[in-house]
Amino acid sequence: MWKKIALGLTLIGSQALMAQEIVFNKKASLNQAYQKAVEAENLLPMNDLNMEFGYVLYQAEITTEAESEDLELENVRDYAAVYIDGKLLGRLTDNHKKIDIKTTPGKYLLQIYVENIGRITYGPEITDNSKGLFGEVTLAGNKVSNWKMIPLTIKQYPVKDLVFEDRKETSVPGFYKGNFKIDDLKKTYLDITGWGMGEVWVNQKYIGSYWEEEKQQSILIPSENLVKGENEIVVFELKNNQQKTMKLSQIPVFK
Repeated sequence: MWKKIALGLTLIGSQALMAQEIVFNKKASLNQAYQKAVEAENLLPMNDLNMEFGYVLYQAEITTEAESEDLELENVRDYAAVYIDGKLLGRLTDNHKKIDIKTTPGKYLLQIYVENIGRITYGPEITDNSKGLFGEVTLAGNKVSNWKMIPLTIKQYPVKDLVFEDRKETSVPGFYKGNFKIDDLKKTYLDITGWGMGEVWVNQKYIGSYWEEEKQQSILIPSENLVKGENEIVVFELKNNQQKTMKLSQIPVFK
């Protein structure tokens, strides 16, 4: 009898933690993490921008002449989120390098945020180890030129220096901040279901990255990164899916 009551209390405690939502009601502009821009007629891979790992923003002005035109990348390593005038169109990878742009004819700002997920360190492809965008980008078969490329210091940026404001309904990538309370310092998982790709800090300590295409949809928060009472969480989100909350869990979360 007492064992059943104890088990019931344990389950209630677990459900309470799992039900706890973290609301991200603050946002910091990504331009705080911009490095010096490089301008060139043609694309430069991350290697030529002195970026071994991390993120780069590639942007150029485009002109559409029809309501539907294909944007195609020759090479994208490894993941890209495509925006037109600050609105997310979708994502591209080296296995999916074409996206349909549906707009009224006119001039637009094309922004492609690219992350280098990792480098090949063995095998025959080790000599083909460029990252970012390289080769050509074409719109309706026409080459897109005159690029501005901006390295982004995401993991290296001191999150304590970020300036946050009340969150507004914008689609562009950025840093989001929320808070949660805990009374018991123990191993906890952050459920990132519904988010796209990004990085996470808890109490200004980096805890890991996430990607919507991975089977595991949670990040371990080590107990030593937590404090009793109020905790702060900052998330960098590349592909803005307009998510506003994450949840805590006592177990890993999988698709």
